[in-house]
Amino acid sequence: MLCPLVLAAHGVSPGDQEILNNGGLLSYLLVGAKHMVTGYDHLLFLAGVIFYLSGFRDIIRFITVFTIGHSITLTGATYLGIRADEHLVDAVIALSVLYKGFENLGGFEKILKVRAPNLLMMVFLFGLIHGFGLSTRLQSFDMGTSQFLAKILSFNVGVELGQVAALIPMVFLITRWQSKNSYQAFYKAANTYLVIAGVGLFIYQLYGYFNAH
Repeated sequence: MLCPLVLAAHGVSPGDQEILNNGGLLSYLLVGAKHMVTGYDHLLFLAGVIFYLSGFRDIIRFITVFTIGHSITLTGATYLGIRADEHLVDAVIALSVLYKGFENLGGFEKILKVRAPNLLMMVFLFGLIHGFGLSTRLQSFDMGTSQFLAKILSFNVGVELGQVAALIPMVFLITRWQSKNSYQAFYKAANTYLVIAGVGLFIYQLYGYFNAH
């Protein structure tokens, strides 16, 4: 949290723009995959979702819902040119990380004394928000006008491939650890760190917003 360059990990870089300028649709796929693999806020949220689930079928179901959500807003908002300040969108994404850690630790029942909202619905809603964040990044590139929709779809496919590549080691680690005696300690520590990371990222994005205006 003390390193702004690290916190800006999946921003738009001149190198990515150069790749898009010199490549075809495959370059959008490549940049989309790179963006997701370095998108720590997206991956932290997904890690929090995986902690809550107990079986491979559940994991597939929830990740599919998340994918549908972010594909809708990534494709739709980019195609229609709907934009928002990237700091504000990323601040909401940071809150999704905080939310998932808080929920996993039983915060709704222990602190708020209420039942947690339906997880599948929340994963879909947060998927929409994460997709809007991806769209703000994609719209920061100079995409030109030719093959516009195809470029968006290629970027989206790249995001999905990057998500799968990042999820494989996360699912492997978490599911394998569940059989260990140390899992409960690991679970509490990891989700506590999710809460801390969510707060830190939220503050950082607000700082970026107010200093950019």
